[in-house]
Amino acid sequence: MNGAVRNLPPRLVVGISGASGVTYGVRVLDALNDLGVESHLVVTRATLLTLSQETDLTPGDLMGRATVSHRLNDVGATIASGSFRSLGMIVAPCSVRTMSEIATGVTSTLLTRAADVVLKERRPLVLMVRETPLHLGHLRTMTALAEMGAIIAPPVPAFYAKPTSIAEMVDQSVGRALDLFGLDWSAVRRWGGLKGPADAE
Repeated sequence: MNGAVRNLPPRLVVGISGASGVTYGVRVLDALNDLGVESHLVVTRATLLTLSQETDLTPGDLMGRATVSHRLNDVGATIASGSFRSLGMIVAPCSVRTMSEIATGVTSTLLTRAADVVLKERRPLVLMVRETPLHLGHLRTMTALAEMGAIIAPPVPAFYAKPTSIAEMVDQSVGRALDLFGLDWSAVRRWGGLKGPADAE
C-alpha cells in the first residue's frame, strides 16, 4: 500500500573496539539474540587482537553472533546513513581512541562514522568506556560527548546483585547498558529494595 510504514524488527548497531573487555561486546550480541533484536556489528582491527588474548573465540565466532557484520572500511554500509533506522548504537567496550574520534566528529572508520550518525539523528549512543585512571583530557572528552547526547556507561560491578562469577558481573553491566535502549534482558538482577530491619532510630 502506498504510504504505508513498514514495521521493521528492532535493531541495534554494535561497535566493539580494541579496549580490554571484548567479552562485553560478545555478551551484547548474545543478549540481542536472546531478545530477538537484529544486530549490526562493526569491529576495529585491535578488537581481533584483544579477542585472541582474552577469549578462545575466533573472528568467525564473533561475527557469527551478529545478524549482520560490516567491514570496518565499508563507509558505504547501511549503518553509515541516517536513513538506516535503529534503536541506536552501543560501543562495548569503547577505547579512549574510539571515544576521542567520535567526540571530534572526524571519523575515519565505519565504527566511528556509525556513532556520529547516531548522534546526529538524536538516537541513543552508549559508550562502555574502558579506561582507568582518567586524566583531564579523558574527562573533558567525556563531557563533550555527554553534551552532544552520548551516554557514558563504564562497566562497573553492581555488588548488590551478589555476583558469584565474572560472567555474572559482565552480564549485569551489559544488561544495564541495554536498559538504556528500553531492552529488558533476563540476565539483569534488579534491585528489590533494602532487606532486613527498618533503619534504626
